[in-house]
Amino acid sequence: MKPIISSSYSIIFNQDGYNELNLIINKNNYSKVFLLVDENTEKYCLPYLDKKVEFSFQIIKIKSGEHYKNLDTCNDVWEFLNNNADRKSLLINLGGGVITDMGGFIASTFKRGIDFINIPTTLLSIVDASVGSKTGINFNSLKNQIGVFSDPILIIIDTEYLKTLDERNIKSGYGEIFKHSLISGNLFEELINNSKILYSDKIIYNSINVKNNIVIRDRKEENIRKHLNFGHTIGHAIESIKLNSDSKVFHGEAVIAGIIIELYLSHKALNFPIDIVRKIKEHLENIFDKIYISSNEIKHLFSLLQFDKKNFSNKVNFVLLKDIGNCEIDINVKNEIIIEAIDFYNS
Repeated sequence: MKPIISSSYSIIFNQDGYNELNLIINKNNYSKVFLLVDENTEKYCLPYLDKKVEFSFQIIKIKSGEHYKNLDTCNDVWEFLNNNADRKSLLINLGGGVITDMGGFIASTFKRGIDFINIPTTLLSIVDASVGSKTGINFNSLKNQIGVFSDPILIIIDTEYLKTLDERNIKSGYGEIFKHSLISGNLFEELINNSKILYSDKIIYNSINVKNNIVIRDRKEENIRKHLNFGHTIGHAIESIKLNSDSKVFHGEAVIAGIIIELYLSHKALNFPIDIVRKIKEHLENIFDKIYISSNEIKHLFSLLQFDKKNFSNKVNFVLLKDIGNCEIDINVKNEIIIEAIDFYNS
C-alpha cells in the first residue's frame, strides 16, 4: 500500500515501514533507542518486531489498561528516562491506544521533547489513536484531559499484529471504523449492509485516510476536526463512568453506544432520518453487546459532560449529523432530549 503523508510525518505500511524505521535509526544517530510496551505487547508483538529491526533498544514496560493511562505511570517512565536517556534519545511506542497516547505524551514532554515513533498493534490504535498528533492521559477518571499536540516522526501500520487480538478488541476497533464511514460517507453502504465486522486492508486504509485528511486541514481541532468527535461526547462519558466499575468497557464499545445516542440527537436536532438511525442501531446491536446505562449513571453522565473538551461558555456542544457524511459542530441539545436518546439506546 502507498504511504499516507500527513503534515510532518509519513504513515507507512508493512515491511516498507520497518525499512524506513531502520533508515531513520541509521541516519539520525540516536544516543539510545527505547521501546515502550506493556505485558501483552512484550509477549505477543515484540518477538515479531525484533525480527524486523536492525538496531538494539532498551525496553520500558508498563501495565496494560486504560486505568493506568495516568500521571503515576508517566512519572514512572519519566523517572526511568531521566536516569537513562538524553535529548538525542528515541522512544518507539509498540502497543494500543494507551501506549501510543501516553508514550507520545511522555516523549513530547521529556526534556521538552524527544523523537517518538508509533507502531500501533490494535485495530483501534491503527485507525484512530496513533494517527492525528494528539497525545495525552486521563485525569481524575476523565478521558484525555491532559495532553499536547505532537507529531511522531513515523507511524508503521502492520496488520500482522491484529492476529494477536481477541474478538472483543477487534470489535472495539470497528467502532472507530464505522464512525469514520458515518462522518465521511466512505464505505458506509458496504459496512451497513454486512452482518459481520469488516476490517480488510482496504477498509483500514480508507479509515486512516479519512482521519488523516481531516487532521491535515485542522490539526488543533478548531473546526472540521471536531467531526472526528462524533459519538465521543456521550461515548467518553460512558467510558469514564464504567472506568472504575466492575463492568469496564472498551473505548470502541463506548463510542458505539455514543454513536447510537448521538444519531438520535441528530434526528431530533437536525432531522437526520429516523429510519437510518434504526437501521444503524440494528446493525450495531447485532455486533455489540449493549452497555446498559442506569438512571443513576445518567445523573453522573450529565456531570461528566461538563468536562468535554469541545465545551465553551458552560454549554455542552455536540457534533451531530444532518445526513451520512454531513456533520454540523457546536450543537446544543436540551437535557430532556439527551435522556430521551439514552432511553432509545437502552430500549
